[in-house]
Amino acid sequence: MPSRDLKRRFQDKTARIGVIGLGYVGLPLIEAFNDQGFDTLGCDIDAAKVKGLNAGRSPIKTVDHGRVRRMVKTGRFRATDDFAELETADAILICVPTPLTRHREPDMTYVVETGKTVAKHLRKGQLVVLESTTYPGTTVEELKPVLEASGLKSGRDFFLAYSPEREDPGNPRFNTRVIPKVVGGDGAEARELALALYGQVVAGVVPVSSTQTAEAVKLTENIFRAVNIALVNELKVIFTRMGIDIWEVIEAAKSKPFGYMPFYPGPGLGGHCIPIDPFYLTWKAREFGVATRFIELAGEVNQAMPEYVVAVLADALSRRFKKGLNGARVLLLGMAYKKNVDDIRESPALRLMELMRDHGAVVDFHDPYIPAIPATREHPRLAGIRGVKWRPEAFKRYDAVLICTDHDAVDYAAAVRGARLVIDTRNATRGVKSGRDKIVPA
Repeated sequence: MPSRDLKRRFQDKTARIGVIGLGYVGLPLIEAFNDQGFDTLGCDIDAAKVKGLNAGRSPIKTVDHGRVRRMVKTGRFRATDDFAELETADAILICVPTPLTRHREPDMTYVVETGKTVAKHLRKGQLVVLESTTYPGTTVEELKPVLEASGLKSGRDFFLAYSPEREDPGNPRFNTRVIPKVVGGDGAEARELALALYGQVVAGVVPVSSTQTAEAVKLTENIFRAVNIALVNELKVIFTRMGIDIWEVIEAAKSKPFGYMPFYPGPGLGGHCIPIDPFYLTWKAREFGVATRFIELAGEVNQAMPEYVVAVLADALSRRFKKGLNGARVLLLGMAYKKNVDDIRESPALRLMELMRDHGAVVDFHDPYIPAIPATREHPRLAGIRGVKWRPEAFKRYDAVLICTDHDAVDYAAAVRGARLVIDTRNATRGVKSGRDKIVPA
């Protein structure tokens, strides 16, 4: 049987693994397979990225150049923009973006177009796995028909599975190899093959009954986080009005050894998953006539946080300096969506900058990992704006410094010393002793 031979090659690591999309998910996945001795092929439409990888240069901070050079040196990794080479792969893992449209509905363009490309080069005996976060039903309702347009049939000629990515960029404790993989297949054979494949490179595999269940697992994980972040964001607004420090509350609450898990407030949600995934389920639930009121309310709370932060800034400027946002000079510290990464996707800093500029403020930014704002679909007006150098002694020329991302590489004590006013959305200044009268939490 074709599946038996394929399973054997996964188990003895003679199979070739192709990964489509060499970003924050695909590249660490390639590294995990490469480290276990598999021959790996990385496919990406970005020719410059492909060229850089083959020269040992990483396109992302979370996988450094040294690690890419080591993979290239083994001879078991090569990047390409020629997708015809996928014919040589035994497993094809799809790690492409799944964004939202302007109407906050799922945009399956990348998945469908990638599926069409794979279909052109699909051969009998291959395993195809979708890893992109999406709504329940995508693998069999969207990807499967595109692949079967090749004339090959899932479960007979090739095998199809879904295994959601669980990357946490910038978190040194959890890399691809130590995070268990949830696996669902389009049929039992596909699931067993995917389990055999991932079982060679990750700490554990978690089989579920279907691709739809596996897709629902990923949404559940991120919706859980989105809802709890919304709760703590709302508590922040309430407790701040009462004169209570939300950060002190959380620190004390998490001393309880059961029944509580700490989540932390911020200026809004960022990253590719948490701001997007709830809307995927909300959209799909409409097909079944179900309202997702709780999830949508959480989304409204989180989406409103940038406006709340700007309101706090405006009030602080008025109270301290008797001036409004119009004409104020503001330095935004941190553009990345989370600390210690160079990822700007869905970052609340983008919305904060636009809001402040719309109110007439003159806004600069500094981020040690982001020299300039790249082009984004939602914020085209900000594309190309370059960050300013780290010069705390020059911070007094700004009316306020607004901390949006709490990178470890930033000296917040120096920022407070140099600034006239600091709006801290991340509790980044908690260890700063001098100049606390300048700090306003938001």
